[in-house]
Amino acid sequence: MQDDEEAVFTVDELAAAAGLPVRTVRHYQSEKLLPGPQRQGRIALYRTEHLERLQLIARLQDRGLKLSAIKDAFKRIEKGELWLDDWLGVGDELRAPWSEERPEVVTEAVLAERIEHRPGVVAALVDAGVIRRQQGLSDVYLVPSPAALDITLELDRAGVDIDTATEAAGIMRRHLAKTSEELVEHFLERAGAGFARRGTAEDIAEALKALRPLGARAVQLVFTQEIERALRTAVEKGRISPSPPTAGNLDERDRSPSDDPVASTEVQDGSSKTR
Repeated sequence: MQDDEEAVFTVDELAAAAGLPVRTVRHYQSEKLLPGPQRQGRIALYRTEHLERLQLIARLQDRGLKLSAIKDAFKRIEKGELWLDDWLGVGDELRAPWSEERPEVVTEAVLAERIEHRPGVVAALVDAGVIRRQQGLSDVYLVPSPAALDITLELDRAGVDIDTATEAAGIMRRHLAKTSEELVEHFLERAGAGFARRGTAEDIAEALKALRPLGARAVQLVFTQEIERALRTAVEKGRISPSPPTAGNLDERDRSPSDDPVASTEVQDGSSKTR
């Protein structure tokens, strides 16, 4: 390599400076991700711009972009159709989380308090994958989604057991995954022509910021409308028919006074007395 004013690298020196294997540098060059080198006889020489391009590729890969997407972006930049800073800004906006929720690690004591010390609930939650026991730490649990745990516990208290609730969540996730993919494709196809005004980085960022809260509200609205429709249909078809209560499943609030062998009341002249 020459001095800093005219930095020149052989392929081995360029790979070492970028922290990459030589074969990776050659692969990028064959894929047109890296400009061709200058030639001095049989020696290929690379300059600072090549090193900067390799460093940029590494940055973009760290952001989760595949080489095919990086290659397409470089082509558009060279044609003047895309500014790199704008493109990176849109990428940051796309990767911004749509939820403030984060996983939690809780002790067994905290978890017991949360489930109101009900026996068998922890085991059911672990089996369902709602919580995970940490290996080597018998009294510590990972809660990947605290909100999902809260919903599962509330449903369990209301009579929807943990297995049924988690299976229902799986049904929703499968369908919403496909819906989300279709929605993203729909918006991408209309960028600059019905979505994000002119399709500039600023317009896309503004549209995405609006989609976060409004998208969640829209999903909630559509879900409530569709679940109401499905329940009406089930009732009309006679699919919902409650089982008659039995002595074994009567709740205390369902028992009439006459069911109590110890005390009952009878009404006489607008008053009651114990017999």
